[in-house]
Amino acid sequence: MLLTSTQHALLKSPVSSSFSPRFRMSSAGPALPPLPDNRIVVGCGSVTLDFLAAVATYPKPDDKTRSTSSKVQGGGNAGNALTCASRLGLQPRLISKVADDSQGKGILEELEADAVDSSFIVVSDGGNSPFTYIIVDDETKTRTCIHTPGYPPMIPDDLTESKLLAAVDGARLVYFDGRLHDTALVIAQEATRRGIPILIDAERKREGLDDLLGLSSYAICSAKFPQSWTGAPSVTSALVSMLIKLPNLKFVVVTLGEDGCIMLERSNENGLTEEVDVEEILVALKYKIDTKTTLPTCVASSEVKLHAKGIGTVGGRLLLGTAEKIPPSELVDSTGAGDSFIGAILYALCTNMPPEKMLPFASQVAGINCRALGARTGLPRRSDPRLTSFLV
Repeated sequence: MLLTSTQHALLKSPVSSSFSPRFRMSSAGPALPPLPDNRIVVGCGSVTLDFLAAVATYPKPDDKTRSTSSKVQGGGNAGNALTCASRLGLQPRLISKVADDSQGKGILEELEADAVDSSFIVVSDGGNSPFTYIIVDDETKTRTCIHTPGYPPMIPDDLTESKLLAAVDGARLVYFDGRLHDTALVIAQEATRRGIPILIDAERKREGLDDLLGLSSYAICSAKFPQSWTGAPSVTSALVSMLIKLPNLKFVVVTLGEDGCIMLERSNENGLTEEVDVEEILVALKYKIDTKTTLPTCVASSEVKLHAKGIGTVGGRLLLGTAEKIPPSELVDSTGAGDSFIGAILYALCTNMPPEKMLPFASQVAGINCRALGARTGLPRRSDPRLTSFLV
């Protein structure tokens, strides 16, 4: 592809910073930075029990097949993300609901074993805990989920005022996976009153999601959400639209699976004089990516006025992150990859990690997790040597 003169200029000027992990070893090994004093994060959303079965190929209708491996473990977006955050050294509190059945007991025991505070999870008398059947296709490396919601569903009255206040007390961040929207909004409003930043997982359009987005400081989106929510013609123009429509957002990230991620970080427009088309910046950033490395990396533009045709302009910078290039022989299961990415983002925010380091770090955590069956089996701990170069 030939670059325009503007794109050539972008390669020399706005595209100014990058991150690629490098190992720094000594005889004793590199020392990890200390954890922050306040690392309490509160999450509200889904917890489930996952019944996983890997198969050589996905069966056709009315076929029978045997599993190549199987596992039963806790799942759910919020449960997975906070388990990841806990293994990385944070102190998560989870607000959700299960029933007093054997599945609910297993969900709670697993969370507690991973040091996730489950004291704010409501346990109903009777009903059923949520669970999901997950079929992992070894041939295509895809997974099919069949979810059964919990009953009775969680409502705001399930969370007493004293429990609500205790849950958010001293929290550094509050996170929502977009589910349990009525209860989540009550928590979000209390967090807003206390000035606690909110991170929202915008996986797809859901009832009540717009209210949560309006209160959020950070948004992590699935590949299709930005354009679906804004109606914009491209991903990057949709990110500009989101920052214009949601003035509280400091940044928005869209995850693209094996294609990495794109982040738009807001800047104060005061003093910014240069206006550049956001699509041209993205093209320029793609030329800066180191395609030889297998580890995640990141490149970023300088702060400019980002213009999206037909949408508007917002001050900020665009960042392009890559995913780890996982050898096919090591790729097992992508279940929970997005949740582990979010868990790592929670850690990065609590430790004031700059975006240039945050995106590769989160991608590496997700890549490690894809090497085992299930959403939690492969979640790394902070001491994992595969994370060292991203932390020091």
